[in-house]
Amino acid sequence: MAVTVSSPIDAGREPYTTGTVTSNDGTNIRYRRMGRGPGVVVLHGTMSSGANHTQLAEALAGSFTVFVPDRRTLGQRGRDRGEYSILKEVEDLDALLAETGAVNVFGVSSGGIIALQAALTLPAIYRVAVYEPPLFADRSVPSAVLARYDREMARGKVAAALITAMKGAQMGPPAFNYIPRPLLEFLTSRMLKSQDGKPAGGYLTMKALAPSLHYDLQLVADMSGKHRDFGAIRAEVLLLGGSKSPAYLKAALDSLEKALPQAQRVEFPGLDHAASWNTDIGGRPDAVAEELRRFFA
Repeated sequence: MAVTVSSPIDAGREPYTTGTVTSNDGTNIRYRRMGRGPGVVVLHGTMSSGANHTQLAEALAGSFTVFVPDRRTLGQRGRDRGEYSILKEVEDLDALLAETGAVNVFGVSSGGIIALQAALTLPAIYRVAVYEPPLFADRSVPSAVLARYDREMARGKVAAALITAMKGAQMGPPAFNYIPRPLLEFLTSRMLKSQDGKPAGGYLTMKALAPSLHYDLQLVADMSGKHRDFGAIRAEVLLLGGSKSPAYLKAALDSLEKALPQAQRVEFPGLDHAASWNTDIGGRPDAVAEELRRFFA
């Protein structure tokens, strides 16, 4: 059962309340709630939390009641690795849908993979929108990245592990391809130290988020190559992506569009994988919200 507490954010911005819902295995899932109208759940992706989508929720709040959970992977440090699976994430979403009565889901990146899998099994979902779910054609690619990431994290090399993940996801700036790896590790280590004890805007630091990468990489490795399975989805589907995103993300949307011939697809000119995030961290949430309002209306 959710326990809701008033928790206004910055003056002049849309106020929200917070609550928790208990999943099937007893895990408490925290969420923010704002707005009024039909329910929409927003699932964040890799290296982020619900805080990254505050402005998107605000943009939708005039038409919808928006629920923005922090996924179970945040704060995990390896103790539950043997039990983690996408089914756990689907159970978390199921509990939130049952508690709130929401029927619409928007998943970003790895959150998009969860949203698609949930739409296969949860009849409560009427419409599902996804932004660039990172599904590879061959699971060996993310599996190799996961293996190297885990080795580096086990040795306490957090900066090296982050670089491995960013290179594997092709999310680094173009300079990543030219700067020697030792220098990249040095610069990343300095950046991590500069963030110590200084979380701003409700965001988690990269050091705090780093352990959660294991679960997202595992999820991507487990689900890659399974694009056709999503053809059994009966909910309405909206596929979203940015023109500046890596080619493999566009290929993933191509494959999903073939598997789901009735799905709608929209590409945002000039935007990349972070389009749905807040503006201060590189997003264009108003553009994404406009398409979501149209689709979920």
